[in-house]
Amino acid sequence: MAFNRPRAAAAVTLGAIALTLAACGPGKGAGGMGPGGPTPVGVVIAKTEPVTLTAELTGRTSAYLVSEVRPQVSGIVIARLFQEGSQVRAGQALYQIDPAPYQAAANSAAAGLAQAQATATAAKLKADRYKGLVAINAVSKQDNDDAQAAYLQAAANVAAQKAAVDQARINLGYTKVFAPISGRIGKSSVTPGALVTASQATALATVQNLDKIYVDLTQSSTELLKLKRDLAAGHLGQSGSARVTLTLEDGSAYPTAGRLEFSDVTVDPTTGSVGLRATFDNPNGVLLPGMYVRASLSKGVASSGMLIPQPAVSRDPKGNATAFVVGAGGKAEPRVLTVGQTIGDKWLVLGGLKPGDQVIVEGLQKVQPGAPVKAAVIGAQR
Repeated sequence: MAFNRPRAAAAVTLGAIALTLAACGPGKGAGGMGPGGPTPVGVVIAKTEPVTLTAELTGRTSAYLVSEVRPQVSGIVIARLFQEGSQVRAGQALYQIDPAPYQAAANSAAAGLAQAQATATAAKLKADRYKGLVAINAVSKQDNDDAQAAYLQAAANVAAQKAAVDQARINLGYTKVFAPISGRIGKSSVTPGALVTASQATALATVQNLDKIYVDLTQSSTELLKLKRDLAAGHLGQSGSARVTLTLEDGSAYPTAGRLEFSDVTVDPTTGSVGLRATFDNPNGVLLPGMYVRASLSKGVASSGMLIPQPAVSRDPKGNATAFVVGAGGKAEPRVLTVGQTIGDKWLVLGGLKPGDQVIVEGLQKVQPGAPVKAAVIGAQR
């Protein structure tokens, strides 16, 4: 047994050396940090700049001009004079209602006028004669007065018959139904042979002018009040223009910006929202009435806004927005932020950062509070 003790001691010594080397690892030497060194991270430099604030709203499109075509006289439709879905111009004939009864009425009115004029002529001649005869007492004053009154009555009858002729001609003109505005006409609700009545409830067709399009939007009255408070407090500059951009149903952007026309003065009691209306040029007819759209409305300018990329911001268990910055000694320092709205791929930061802070954007999964980091600026903020 004495012979084996030195060999056992040597084995224990070699095992201890091996454990010591394994503990040091290949990357550590005396005083080396190895994998425990600073974690490389990508950062952006926080800075203030004017930021245009926008509101994302939803809405529906509606035609700039709409006219429902209705008959103004009753009768049988004998012809439709347009192609459904075509472009029509103001004053273009759309329907022909049977004019025969109205032509007859016009002829009758014209004959009545001729008769009234003949009667008036005879009455005038008699009145003129009696006026001269009464001066020499050849006729009584009563007969002269009756003659003058008969003439005035005949003249009034002529005026009434002229009005009847005008009315008959107007009704005859109404047998041809014209387009009240220029635009695209939809389907016809009647065919030749149909009986229509004056001012009926059902429109014969609808014409819509789509050269421009209205977009009707809604905004929360709470957001509107907040906007007014920010403007009054000087946190926002006045918006340079009431500019509105659209995103269509398929996610594509409408190429032309619109203009805000007005904001309603009444809050809808059922939804708590205020109506807004914008106007867009629609030269190619891309926008059609009834389309669902999303609008981005410029509502003001934050003169000292601060934007940081969205990946830099996370939420703690309490729901607070947080971000890591490179603090004193090159160590990761968590910050609680106050954020506003998102603008593109960035958050608008209202508090928690100051200009010049290095906000960590890349490598966050390896960052621990107080751990040393090696920062590299990944590019200027847009």
